[in-house]
Amino acid sequence: MKIGIIGAGAVGSAAAFSLVMTGVAHKVILIDANQQKALAEATDIAHAAPFANAAKIKAGTYADLKDCGIVIVTAGANQKPGETRIDLLGRNVKIFADIIPQIVQYAPDCILLITANPADIMTEVALKLSGFPQERVIGSGTVLDTARFRTLLAFFLGVSTKSVHADVLGEHGDSEVLVWSNAEAGTLTLEEYAADVGKTLDDAKKAEINDGVVNAAYQIIAGKGATCYGIAGALTQICRAIGNNDYSILTVSSHHTEVEGVNDVSLSLPTVITRRGIHHVIMPKLNAEEHAKLRKSAETMKEYTDKALSMI
Repeated sequence: MKIGIIGAGAVGSAAAFSLVMTGVAHKVILIDANQQKALAEATDIAHAAPFANAAKIKAGTYADLKDCGIVIVTAGANQKPGETRIDLLGRNVKIFADIIPQIVQYAPDCILLITANPADIMTEVALKLSGFPQERVIGSGTVLDTARFRTLLAFFLGVSTKSVHADVLGEHGDSEVLVWSNAEAGTLTLEEYAADVGKTLDDAKKAEINDGVVNAAYQIIAGKGATCYGIAGALTQICRAIGNNDYSILTVSSHHTEVEGVNDVSLSLPTVITRRGIHHVIMPKLNAEEHAKLRKSAETMKEYTDKALSMI
């Protein structure tokens, strides 16, 4: 599959490297306003490709997006230490107003994969600017947050991350919802498994894990200036699901006509992904507290989405 990436910064270059080295893409087109930066990143990654797969990568222009199955949009203003994803809104709407029409011109049949922050709101912005059917505009959503949640749980329980089934829903951001009520390890609830191995999963431990998931990006940004490897892995997983048409269930963000009584909003729910993009959205079983938190997250996204769309 040919994949385009808009933005050769930390996220875009890490995603390009991951897609090439895993062989998920057979060709990657890397585009950036700073053409010298895009060329340098593409050349560096091309030199690594012989050690893994035969995938090709090149720096290009929007015209080179022709026949891309997926175009990933990472371009946007960087999140600064202490700055929330919502703070980026106005700057990134302007950037998208320039980027999205050019993608549509040269890759009218692609799937748009949005990861520029605030990712859920920018997914709605991309949907409006592109005019694409909603199943072909996907946000990276809480795929990374879900991975963070499962990683912390796996460390605590002493099992593989692949053996933990737990999701993060709603906003990719401060109002995201960690779903504890239906999370499992080895077909047991997390509390049951923890007790089985002599550990206690109490409210204090849950609060510690919750903080570790919600504030992970802030901690990483404070230490190194940007997050890149985790989101690159998430983007690769989404692209793999699309390219393989394997009907994977991932917590991507997409447009929903209604979630918890809130209309026309993009946020993350468990979603079946195929070659066509969004195939089916699942509303998971939640307890009353989780329903309330998801509604609050949806209301937050709706408020800022309306502001963003009014800027277009």
